Amino acid sequence: MELKLPEIPEPSRQHRLAAQEQLDRKTKPIGSLGRLEELAAQLCAIQHKVPPDTARKRILVFAADHGITEEKVSAYPREVTAQMLANFAAGGAAINVLARLVGAELIVVDVGVAAEPVDGVKNCKVRWGTRNFAHEPAMTVEEAQQALDIGIELAFEAAKEGVDVLCLGEMGIGNTAAAAALLCLLSDAAAEQVVGRGTGLTDAQLQHKRDVVAQAVARHREWVKTPFEALCAVGGLEIAALAGSMIGAAAGKMPVLVDGFIVTVAALVAVKLAPKTRGALIFAHRSEELGHRYALELLEAKPLLDLGMRLGEGSGAALASLFVEAAGRILREMATFAQAGVSEREEEDAT
Repeated sequence: MELKLPEIPEPSRQHRLAAQEQLDRKTKPIGSLGRLEELAAQLCAIQHKVPPDTARKRILVFAADHGITEEKVSAYPREVTAQMLANFAAGGAAINVLARLVGAELIVVDVGVAAEPVDGVKNCKVRWGTRNFAHEPAMTVEEAQQALDIGIELAFEAAKEGVDVLCLGEMGIGNTAAAAALLCLLSDAAAEQVVGRGTGLTDAQLQHKRDVVAQAVARHREWVKTPFEALCAVGGLEIAALAGSMIGAAAGKMPVLVDGFIVTVAALVAVKLAPKTRGALIFAHRSEELGHRYALELLEAKPLLDLGMRLGEGSGAALASLFVEAAGRILREMATFAQAGVSEREEEDAT
């Protein structure tokens, strides 16, 4: 099947160099702001402008349920997904607190929760949860394409509405199992390397989860030939939507803050489907979930933060957006030596 994906421009080398040239003229020793300077130049390359715009931030949290929960791979029942949507809508979850802190607009999107739609949550439901990938493919080709398209369209909508930075998060009981299985199919990873405790499994529960994922991966590996087929086989509707939103954002020259393990696996899917997506991705943090380090290495990603977090919901992306805004403001607002009347560093006499 030929996927319908938008064209993505390359990050602008010209704007990256122009940003670095401006940074070097600011009232500071060259390179003294470290990764903030790298980040500022990256933002300019993605947006094709100097200085970058970073004030308007939007957080998209995609939610869906997973048939694999029938195999008891989570410490929480599937019903928690819908219950958490109500918590999001009421403003009581961690991501609500962090969105308010960083001044970001929060939109929660139901792409496949196995419950009636929740007021205050955007209803884009493809189906009531995926199928149990321990026994059959999680999604049909049409369902996976529909979820991808939802993500692409919501990214296009954000760009059209003037959003500067897109932060991505997820919610879905069972989605660490789906992400781990997908990571295995997209790489040479074994289940023991990437299947973690998720919502807080005991040692015995963790071993059971690893066994379930390993057996499912072995079954699907017999027929999976492409990244899209891997997504259909073991992925989640929210994972597909996340991948789509990254592709759409990259097409719209909008930087994307990638959250933890599940969102990073979605990023791996996006990059395999549309390689130029990688240039628009900024990795927010390194999660404590076991497979996250492996996924980050595959993407050659250097996260901004390492706080021992493993909540999901876009929590790490929200926090990292403060650093993105700081990088943009440094370039936009900090005086140059000439503007401030400060003497520049003396060049060494070549003679």
